[in-house]
Amino acid sequence: MLSVLRVHLPSDIPIVGCELTPYVLLRRPDKTVTTDDVPESAPLDSHFLRYKWYRIQSDKKVAVCSVHPSEQATLQCLGCVKAKIPVAKSYHCSPKCFSDAWQHHRVLHERAASAVNENGNEEEEIFGRFNSSGSGVINASLTGSASSTSLTNGSTPLYPAAVTQRSGGETWFEVGRSKTYTPTADDIGHVLKFECVVVDAEMKLPVGHPSTLLTSRVIPAPSPSPRCLIPVSGSDMLGNLHSDGRISSSGSFTVLSYNILSDSYASSELYSYCPSWALSWPYRRQNLLREIVGYRADIVCLQEVQNDHFEEFFAPELDKHGYQALYKRKTNEVYSGNIHTIDGCATFFRRDRFSHVKKYEVEFNKAAQSLTEVAVQTTQKKAALNRLVKDNVALIVVLEAKFSNQGAENPGKRQLLCVANTHVNVPQELKDVKIWQVHTLLKGLEKIAASADIPMLVCGDFNSVPGSAPHSLLAMGKVDPMHTDLLVDPLAILRPHSKLTHQLPLVSAYSSFLRGVGLGLEQQRRRMDPGTNEPLFTNCTRDFIGTLDYIFYTADSLTAKTLTLLRCWKMTKKMAERKPMDTDER
Repeated sequence: MLSVLRVHLPSDIPIVGCELTPYVLLRRPDKTVTTDDVPESAPLDSHFLRYKWYRIQSDKKVAVCSVHPSEQATLQCLGCVKAKIPVAKSYHCSPKCFSDAWQHHRVLHERAASAVNENGNEEEEIFGRFNSSGSGVINASLTGSASSTSLTNGSTPLYPAAVTQRSGGETWFEVGRSKTYTPTADDIGHVLKFECVVVDAEMKLPVGHPSTLLTSRVIPAPSPSPRCLIPVSGSDMLGNLHSDGRISSSGSFTVLSYNILSDSYASSELYSYCPSWALSWPYRRQNLLREIVGYRADIVCLQEVQNDHFEEFFAPELDKHGYQALYKRKTNEVYSGNIHTIDGCATFFRRDRFSHVKKYEVEFNKAAQSLTEVAVQTTQKKAALNRLVKDNVALIVVLEAKFSNQGAENPGKRQLLCVANTHVNVPQELKDVKIWQVHTLLKGLEKIAASADIPMLVCGDFNSVPGSAPHSLLAMGKVDPMHTDLLVDPLAILRPHSKLTHQLPLVSAYSSFLRGVGLGLEQQRRRMDPGTNEPLFTNCTRDFIGTLDYIFYTADSLTAKTLTLLRCWKMTKKMAERKPMDTDER
């Protein structure tokens, strides 16, 4: 008979708006083990699985901190309550938490104050009250689930909410009847219970005891403050803004490059300082989509996009926002895992701004095969391939602009743009392989440039810090023969060093901050490294803070007009534990 062996969640802390899908391990009647669902519409051996979700609501009111959502709140800003700011944003776990967050928190008050004030008694505002009992009870009414007249869950139709049990000061509300459940604001501060039971398809009665699990208390989704665009050469260069916030200037477009951190790499072993709920893909994917869409870029270059996530999430979701998608999956000569979880590079562009002309796919494994055939001795070929083959790829896309470039010398000429997107994921000790891959990509782009007079963008995560040989090759067009990175070259693939050049007039986008004269640029310069003309960091983890990600453009045909605001964070141990970053945002 069908039986349930185990149920568990990838993360034990549920977040509002992030889908919960338990892992259910089953034993079939033939004794085989599976994780496939057995719905009522397709019973197995006259049995199917029935799922239910409950919200366990205690008579004791509980709230969670808006800054540290895994902590229970002990303080509430009554100014927020009075200003009708969403109640979840008013809670803090300690007076210090409230004080530390005040600079950001006061913005909520300022926004509320700018709205129409019906009461006219702003001087009565109270900023916080601490519960001296230390019990964590907040003197404010939390939203109760009993007020909900109906609810929805997954694909299940709407149905009335019902009190299913009351015991020991707790009330259990049934909130879902499918395997998947998405917590709502009503669930904040409450524990959820998942129940899975085998049901007889004919009698419609449960068989045996249900398998259950309890979550931690539901927490609100953190909401980072948005980042704005800073004009490089004065506000007059911005042009006009569309109603959706995009720049509207003849011949102008915006570009975003972002390593989103593949779920297959987001492990607790690598990011032990990061809470499991913040690493879970259901949580991260919603945040990533919200952020990517929020930038409203005309061209989006993403790295570390898993094959299944591209097909099932990013391509369909960004399509809803007007983007066309192109993708190049990494090769799998080294990778030995599930082929669906191999990551790659994805390039998206707005269909109303560009049309697709041509696509080139660069597989560095094939380039390695060709190189070893002609440049490596037969006795060294196997060792050479083991060193060079890393499954990395690049995606090169030629686009045609649908907007006009007024004032161009040839107004009837097609406005083409070449966009390269890559991730040079090579171990740090293999400096020769990293330089070789970047050089190989640049030589390919030179061939495209030779065949057409076309502006170029080179975007990606190069895993190379400013001043390294790969960065020098990109930014300067050459590498100093005495550069220490060139000392690592056991296969002699970088010799003669004079060949490590290219003729593309590439400039790093953020170096424009150091050349610009616009307002606010002085503050941005303090967040730049004056020695390399690059940001102080694009990647921030517990073990590394530095710049690895870049957008380069051909300076003879393109000009940087605006750049995303750079942030400068003071990394402390507590911050590293609570707010890790492993992404490039620009």
